[in-house]
Amino acid sequence: MVPLNAPLAHDTPASPPEPVRSDARAGGPVVPIRSIGPAHLERVRAHLLALDPHDRYLRFGYSANDEQIGRYVDGLNFQRDELFGIFNRKLELIAMAHLAFAVDPQCHSCAEFGVSVSRKARGRGYGSRLFERAVMHARNEGVSQLFIHALSENTAMLRIARKAGAVIERDGSESEAHLRLPPADFDSRVTELINEQLAITNYQLKAQAKHFWDALALLQEIRQGVRESRDKMK
Repeated sequence: MVPLNAPLAHDTPASPPEPVRSDARAGGPVVPIRSIGPAHLERVRAHLLALDPHDRYLRFGYSANDEQIGRYVDGLNFQRDELFGIFNRKLELIAMAHLAFAVDPQCHSCAEFGVSVSRKARGRGYGSRLFERAVMHARNEGVSQLFIHALSENTAMLRIARKAGAVIERDGSESEAHLRLPPADFDSRVTELINEQLAITNYQLKAQAKHFWDALALLQEIRQGVRESRDKMK
């Protein structure tokens, strides 16, 4: 991860982006995105390990092997940073974002954004939605500058940053985007609270449904075993 206090080639203020709106108000489909913590650590690990070599290369900037991904996951600081995730009906983590806050006191208002999306979940705009969610949280936490360090060939990530109004500096195979954020307001704070509560409720409903179908599948398996035993006894 690139240091958040790295000097920028052209530190010209960009036009501040429009305040991030909720999915419903933006007219798009609602995508439940919730904060994820230590309880989801193994789902985070499974998600990242399932990325193919090229996707790992784009996410981390190098061809991360299983051991390196394991060290990254074990080193996550849930007390300092913020992680957001999108779960499917099986409660598999199919997309996640990592908002890393600066540790340098001189850059206390800076944060860095990283995202990964499972191949089976591509083309649904999840990367953009996670970026919007992270921007909203960063604003509410007093962040004024958001950084994205990506490979220049990661056009999808750079497109998201450019669309948000970020200034992008390219240096050969690597690019860095920096986005100036407007201060938090009443709308951003309330919208984040509502979105987080909706996402938690959605997750709980998925968990209940998964528990029901798992129990039903187990019951059917037991019944099938009983029938087979009876048939053998005849």
